[in-house]
Amino acid sequence: MSAHAGYQPRGMYFEDFEIEKSIVTSRRTVTLTDIVNFACLSGDHNAPHVDHEFCKTQPYGEPLAHGPLVLAIVGGLQCLTGINDGTIVAMLGLDAWRMHLPVKAGDTIHAVITPKEKKPTSSGKQGIVIFDRIVKNQRDEVVQSMVLSLMYKCRPTQAA
Repeated sequence: MSAHAGYQPRGMYFEDFEIEKSIVTSRRTVTLTDIVNFACLSGDHNAPHVDHEFCKTQPYGEPLAHGPLVLAIVGGLQCLTGINDGTIVAMLGLDAWRMHLPVKAGDTIHAVITPKEKKPTSSGKQGIVIFDRIVKNQRDEVVQSMVLSLMYKCRPTQAA
């Protein structure tokens, strides 16, 4: 018996995504601990992220979250929506990734994920969904934007 016998995915299948029907994630507050831990994990100890005295001399005045940290957090928020559970196959690409405003410790972010395009693969067992993913802060300002290409399973056909 398979370790996954009886498992029913909660996620959305390729067919379930509707073009222009946005999915809004929950929110998460970015902490200074997040920024420090990401610097240690990634090895990115550049001054804008870890040097408080340097940051005081800059317009933003305090350490900023790394762009990839924000990307990782919203990836987790997307996962928490449940749409990927048991149905996502792969991340295929990240395009037009832009940082619009800095994210600082204490900022609370969420993402708005909007399917823009869908195309089935040649096998017919998966499909590619192209999303606009907009990251906003607690003031509803756009802090990051990107185009994300993800592959999802197609809904299993029922045997007659």
